Amino acid sequence: MHQFFVAPQQIAGKCIRITGSDVNHIVHVLRMQPGEEISVSNGVDGKEYRCQIDSFTQEEVLCTLRFIKEEGVELPARIYLFQGLPKGDKMELIIQKAVELGVYEVIPVATKRAVVKLDQRKAAARLTRWQSIAEAAAKQSRRRIIPQIHDILSMKEAAAYARDMDCKLIPYELAEGMSKTRELIGGICKGMQVAVFIGPEGGFEDREIEMAKDAGILPITMGKRILRTETAGLAILSWIMYQLEGEA
Repeated sequence: MHQFFVAPQQIAGKCIRITGSDVNHIVHVLRMQPGEEISVSNGVDGKEYRCQIDSFTQEEVLCTLRFIKEEGVELPARIYLFQGLPKGDKMELIIQKAVELGVYEVIPVATKRAVVKLDQRKAAARLTRWQSIAEAAAKQSRRRIIPQIHDILSMKEAAAYARDMDCKLIPYELAEGMSKTRELIGGICKGMQVAVFIGPEGGFEDREIEMAKDAGILPITMGKRILRTETAGLAILSWIMYQLEGEA
């Protein structure tokens, strides 16, 4: 079943209005017809609004609400991925897969060893592109929210942004053994805000690691192998997802 996102004000009683680019997608790409069923989320309350298409206009698709599903599909904790800017289009893959794995927000971080340097205009264009990828991934994976892509931050700004989060982790090759990492991730539970910091291709500088430690961000190991930047964050997110939902 196809899913679409609407603003909360587009759901009024049993009437649901879909506007914007989704109208063309529903009518001309999917070629859906009145009477077909779709899923709608408002990106706020975590509910699925199951509805039936009634009619089309040039500007909107009009639907009637059939029932509401309230069981949660979102992770019971908010996971924030602080991703060092990678080369090429790797960020697009990282965002897509992170959204599928349940991330709440992705924060691009301009670290010292990041090869990519974006001026204000290029950064704005990239953020728009990244947000559209997050929305598409949220639709595909039947998320109830669209994870936000934050403005690009420096490492210092990122550490400050994560300051009050409950659990803050950063993979580091000189971190203690796997038992300590298992203990830290095993302590993640429902209701927490969790920050995961991932370096770019060249990793973090020693000064950035020290800055992270000073901010209460705890080093963890990813095992005996060195993972690429586009792999490391997804590996940790998968581990956290299992921790939070493994007993469900």
